[in-house]
Amino acid sequence: MSSVQSAKSAKSAVLNAAVVVAALGYFVDIYDLILFSIVRVKSLGDLGVIGKAALKAQGEYLITMQMGGMLLGGILWGVLGDKKGRLSVLFGSILLYSLANLANGFVQTLDQYAWLRLVAGIGLAGELGAGITLVSESLPPEKRGYGTMLVATVGVSGALLAYFVGERLGWRNAYFVGGGLGLALLGLRVSVFESGMFRQAQAQVGVARGNFLSLFTQPVRLGKYLRCLLIGVPLWFVVGILITFAPEFGEALGVQVPAGAAPLSAGLAVFWCYFGLVFGDLASGLLSQLLRSRNRALQIFLVLCGGMVGVYLFGLKGASPTVFYGVCFALGLSVGFWALFVTVAAEQFGTNLRATVATTAPNFARGSVVLLVPAFRWAEAHLGGRLPGAAALGAVALLVAFWAVSTLPESFGKDLDYVE
Repeated sequence: MSSVQSAKSAKSAVLNAAVVVAALGYFVDIYDLILFSIVRVKSLGDLGVIGKAALKAQGEYLITMQMGGMLLGGILWGVLGDKKGRLSVLFGSILLYSLANLANGFVQTLDQYAWLRLVAGIGLAGELGAGITLVSESLPPEKRGYGTMLVATVGVSGALLAYFVGERLGWRNAYFVGGGLGLALLGLRVSVFESGMFRQAQAQVGVARGNFLSLFTQPVRLGKYLRCLLIGVPLWFVVGILITFAPEFGEALGVQVPAGAAPLSAGLAVFWCYFGLVFGDLASGLLSQLLRSRNRALQIFLVLCGGMVGVYLFGLKGASPTVFYGVCFALGLSVGFWALFVTVAAEQFGTNLRATVATTAPNFARGSVVLLVPAFRWAEAHLGGRLPGAAALGAVALLVAFWAVSTLPESFGKDLDYVE
């Protein structure tokens, strides 16, 4: 086989080096993101935060710092991805959040913890968007969905490892494990090559790359961008509201916890939700390939999500914890379109803005939790309680997302070799 044929064969292979590194990077990314939720209470207790009210207040403070870092990092890494290259962002973000992970294991004060969560948030913001962009540009149009599906399926399983490590090794050691995994992954950087599409765009004269503000200066472009953001909101409604506050919803639903058994755990709800996400990302990616349509696959999953939200809020009266966690798994399955959402965002824009969009979109969607939580509290207070309030908020998020998908141009098989 000639060298040209070998190169073409390598490019057409779904499981190429870019897919492997992006998937493993996202695995460590999700590990750190979920680990913080799992060890937050224990770590704050060890740092001297005492009392339920104080734990809640300081926990929200740390989450706000982390989320602020992710919003800043989304813009920073996205712009750098289009200006300097996908690989520089992929490995730069992995290095930053790995070092922040290691440093988290040494914190002695709350302020140290908060600032390191900010730094970790900045690092965590870059990996997925850069990875999805690189994979999308390195695979043939008809195989892109398989590549991004593998990235997400491997990546979200990092949450499962985070649960087991966080529960068994202690919070400091769990951070050390995450940092070590990330640094070990950097050893694979020698086997990955920069996107050819990016290099071509880089060589063009007069093409502005990574101009974040240009997304807001042209009405059609702005409309596409906002619709891309809205598609990701239902996932964070499920994870940030229904799963994060699982013990509260379990109480409102009258879930029957047997005498002597452990109460409902947000950590276990997160575990089962992300376990479902593994299968959901696999299924949504395959469905988009079989239907040859990103939009139809997203519409099907949004309808499925709406059904599961209804079951969670109105079908679990007096259920057992086993059934409750089973529905958490099914909810995770129904919102397993995260990579498909980021893939659609990447495919909607030209090479000179692709990394900017693919990196900012998931982080702004994650950031919607900052608005969803107070919106939920308002709806809870004014619409008749926790369950109807959540139902109303979820209905709005899902209907808006369905509209956004339905009005976006279909991007399956689209040629991505162009600039805005």
